[in-house]
Parts: sequence; C-alpha cells; structure tokens
Amino acid sequence: MKKSVFLGAMTVAGLAAGAAAAATLDDVKARGKLNCGVTTGLVGFAAPDANGNWDGFDVGFCRAVAAAVLNDPNAVEFVPTTGKTRFTALASGEIDTLARNTTWTFSRDVDLKFEFVGVNYYDGQGFIVPKELGVSSAKELDGATVCIQTGTTTELNLADFFRKNNISYEPVPIETNAEAQPLYLEGACDTYTTDASGLAATRAAFENPQDHVVLPEIISKEPLGPLVRHGDNDWGDINRWVLNALIAAEEYGVTSANVDELASGTDNPEINRLLGTEGNLGEMLGLDADWAARTIKAVGNYGELFEKHIGENTPVGLSRGLNAQWTDGGLMYAPPFR
Repeated sequence: MKKSVFLGAMTVAGLAAGAAAAATLDDVKARGKLNCGVTTGLVGFAAPDANGNWDGFDVGFCRAVAAAVLNDPNAVEFVPTTGKTRFTALASGEIDTLARNTTWTFSRDVDLKFEFVGVNYYDGQGFIVPKELGVSSAKELDGATVCIQTGTTTELNLADFFRKNNISYEPVPIETNAEAQPLYLEGACDTYTTDASGLAATRAAFENPQDHVVLPEIISKEPLGPLVRHGDNDWGDINRWVLNALIAAEEYGVTSANVDELASGTDNPEINRLLGTEGNLGEMLGLDADWAARTIKAVGNYGELFEKHIGENTPVGLSRGLNAQWTDGGLMYAPPFR
C-alpha cells in the first residue's frame, strides 16, 4: 500500500514537472518575447550601447533562441543580473534562460536545481595587475588586496589558490564587473580576479590597456554556459540544440551568408537535417523545420559569433584555444543531428 501511495505521489510530481516544462515554451510564445538573463555589462559578452541596444557573445545566444522560437532575434527582453541575483531570477521565473558567463558546477546543477544546456565558452580564472606592480606570477601576490565578485565560483577558487600556495590576501568584495573596474584602476585593490575572458574584456575597456597585465596562471576550470530550471526538459532541449546548431553549423561550413542557399538542399544529409530539408527534427522540439536556419541567419554560426564579439580582431582579443572546433584541436563538439 505504501508503495502505491509513493508511486502515486511520484506520478503527480512527474506530471507537475512535465506541465512546468511545457509551460515555459508556451509562456514565451504567449508573451511574444524571451526574458533572457545577462550580465550587468561586460564588453564583448553582454553590454548595452548608448541607445540601450544589447550586443555581445552571450546576447547572441539569447537572440538565437528567440529566432528559433519566435522567428524574431529581436524579441528579447534582456534582464541584467549580478553574481548574487542571477540564480534567484532564474528560479523565480523572472527569466526563462540565463546566459551570463556562468560556470557549470556540481552544486549549481544538483543543489540549486538548474540544468546547464552545454558549454559555450571553456574558460579558467586568472588575475590582472598593473604593470607597474612588477608582478609576473600570481604566486607573488602574498598580502595583496584582491577585488573579487561575491557569490561566484571565483571567490571560492581564490581562497583555494592562496591556501594551497600558503600565501595570504585581503578581499575587496564587489558585486559587478562595472564596480570592480574603477576600484582596481584607483588602486583600491592590487589585483582583480575573474574568468580570463572577463579580464580580457575588462582590460579592453581601459583607457590604457597596455598598462595592465593578465598573469600567466589559470587557477581553475570554468566551463561557461547557458542554463534553465530543473524540470524544464522541453525548454532545456530547445536551448541545448540551439547551442549545438551554432556549433555544428561552423563544423559543416554553414554561415549566415550561405544558409539560405544551403537550406534549399545539399549532398550532406546532416546539413539537410540541421536546416530542415530532411527529417523532422524541428517537430521533435515543438518548432518548425526552419528553426536552426533562422538562428544561424540571425547571429551566424559559433565561429562567426566568437570572432565578431570576442575574437582576436576585437578589443577583447581572445584566441580560440580550447574553444576551437574539435577538428582543430579544441573542445567544441556538437552531438549528431539525426
């Protein structure tokens, strides 16, 4: 008897979770826009211009999802979040997706009840210092004051690194990257630590970026990616496969410039399935056949998105490194579209 009651309760819970999962897609469609959580402003990743128009690498992912679901990459409400507020915003339903250079960790996945849909940037934590400080290694920072964003994995990694190397530091807590920049430049902290990509973006915004050095140590693994709520399986699938579509498109040579031509049919069955001229992958997601073609046309493939916003020819100046395609020795690898 107890077993049947337990199973009954599980069935009800399962139905409730299924209803919640379906509701997110329905809510987005009914609302006519995607509520996407982003950073409060990080050059190259997510930042508004003088007219309030958001742009950047993470912003591109939000627009790709909106293109797939709503047929409009501009149908996005960008919700700025801090390291502290981002998870509450997602858990409460204020946002549908969080795309805010957020590290995939065990506790965030399991304890906080979120679902990471993939990795869009493989990163690691580093340190930036003024050249005039004369420091060439993070191990020389004994006794340093360190600007550190609270509520982040960065904060925990910093404590681990100094403890392992038997050196001390004095934290200068901050909530946003924008808050860290003037403090660091004014000398309120000797060094600022965050993801190496964030340091590059921060330095790019300085008036004299050449006066600052990112130290060579990378002290952590920071797989950054978009996330949704646990139980949002259908919505998670859409976000996951939008990301995979951008990655696969680069591998197969599908670009924003040639996607219309290739969408008329090719000799490559996987391209055809990706772009909807063969099979019914869109139907499986609850979308139409052209969902992936729209995302690629709207923001480009993964490589285009990277090079436009954070690549070597941008002020951020990041090389592909681990974020190169698997065929080029990197870790970017999309599961098969079949």
